[in-house]
Amino acid sequence: MTGQSLLKKMGTPVFWAEGHPGPLRREDWTLDIAGMVRRPLTLTWEEILKLPKTVEYARLTSVTRWSVGGRWGGVRLAEICELAALRPGAAFARFHSYRGIYTTSIPLEIARKERSLLAYEFEGEPLDADYGGPIRALIPYLWGYKSAKSVVMVEFLRESVPGYWEVRGYSDTAEIEAGEVLDVNTGKRRLIPAGEVVKFWKS
Repeated sequence: MTGQSLLKKMGTPVFWAEGHPGPLRREDWTLDIAGMVRRPLTLTWEEILKLPKTVEYARLTSVTRWSVGGRWGGVRLAEICELAALRPGAAFARFHSYRGIYTTSIPLEIARKERSLLAYEFEGEPLDADYGGPIRALIPYLWGYKSAKSVVMVEFLRESVPGYWEVRGYSDTAEIEAGEVLDVNTGKRRLIPAGEVVKFWKS
């Protein structure tokens, strides 16, 4: 991708808690599916792109009080669950980011929701490393720290394992709280209710 991405043009914050990894080559990317599965997988980038693609309008909402919405393209986590054939007792999905420093876990019932994706596009543009490319978790039902960037492994577990932010005092449930956020799409501040940030457009 040449030039600035739409997310960059909109002024979407770039934040890597563990330090920006620099450019990442999607062509060489692999994604491991591991843990409590009957069919462990290592998917190449080409194999990821061959999986059924879903495009969902969703908002990524940061605990630092900004939110950006648009059409995200990728693979439903529910599809990954089916491919890997989860074993009885699997109750959480744990994401591992590039370099293995950043991890976070979400309940399986949230992973299986329709807008929970492994996303590789925003408004038809490939995600770059600034925004968690080549492929990132998108979990719009929870605060953004559950939407791990540059995912290299999804591990299915019986119990939640505290991740990068959770061991630093962040809530493991990551329920979105009511309050004011900056709507990156419009540059305006607005109030949101508790729970998933509802779909709203430019206004």
